[in-house]
Amino acid sequence: MIDPRIRILQMVAEHGTVTAAARALHYTPSAVSYQLRRLAAEVGADLVVQQGRGIHLTNAAHILLRHAERLQEQWELARAELATAGARTMGRITLCGFSTAASRLLPPAAAALRDAHPHLTVRIIEAEPDRCFDLLLSEEADLALLVVTADSPPMTDRRFDQRPLLDDPLDLVVPREHPLTRQRRVTLADAAGEPWILGNPGTTYHQLVLAACLSAGFTPHIAHYADEWDTGTALVAHGLGVILVPRLAQLGGSPSPARLPLRGEPAPARRIMAVTRLGAREIPLLTHAVETIAATATRLLPTP
Repeated sequence: MIDPRIRILQMVAEHGTVTAAARALHYTPSAVSYQLRRLAAEVGADLVVQQGRGIHLTNAAHILLRHAERLQEQWELARAELATAGARTMGRITLCGFSTAASRLLPPAAAALRDAHPHLTVRIIEAEPDRCFDLLLSEEADLALLVVTADSPPMTDRRFDQRPLLDDPLDLVVPREHPLTRQRRVTLADAAGEPWILGNPGTTYHQLVLAACLSAGFTPHIAHYADEWDTGTALVAHGLGVILVPRLAQLGGSPSPARLPLRGEPAPARRIMAVTRLGAREIPLLTHAVETIAATATRLLPTP
């Protein structure tokens, strides 16, 4: 736990503007600016300067941010040591993740923590990956499950501990009578000429499917946009296109489309990471949560 004003400075550095940082923190821009001015007065140095329509972090700000990373790591290590030494488990722990994680992986972990620690409050937040990183930075969440995208922080980012948790294969979903259902072996390239259904631009799902298709050697013809699996599978079932669906995702609706596991290289999958703030990895509660999540994923990922 470090000075909340340094948290604000970190968010300004992350998002590049006071307005964007305020939005991520659920503050007003004037409140963020006021806290930055107070911090600057206390350390005796300017932290941000106006540069055109944007802002620029000063050398003093970068020094503070560098030390903040070390302070945060030490605080998380202290929490882990206290928990290992037998401190009473109480307070609140927050787990966050994308939609499939929030519906299929996090609830069993939250229930296991609640049952093992009656004095602990467990909260789940459904959020897109970029929001999950913000929740971790602002200490609104303790553990995040997210899908790796091109916009994810690098593994070397000193603010986070990022651990690969599992690879969730992407299955091709086609109409029930589609010719591909009669093939013994289906590759992603076999669907290159199909009309495709993707998530809306800017979503993790859109990036994921587009990257998978490009890796298979084609650019998909996008016929429809759908962010919800139920919407996408309904479109497929009525012959309006094909989609890629993670194996962890449950499909409903009637008529039901056909779900085909993909073979060959590349066989697309989404990599799911378990992310904490640096130093928090060994906190027993978080270790317990990750172990439960991994066990749940093993049970839910049938081999087709």
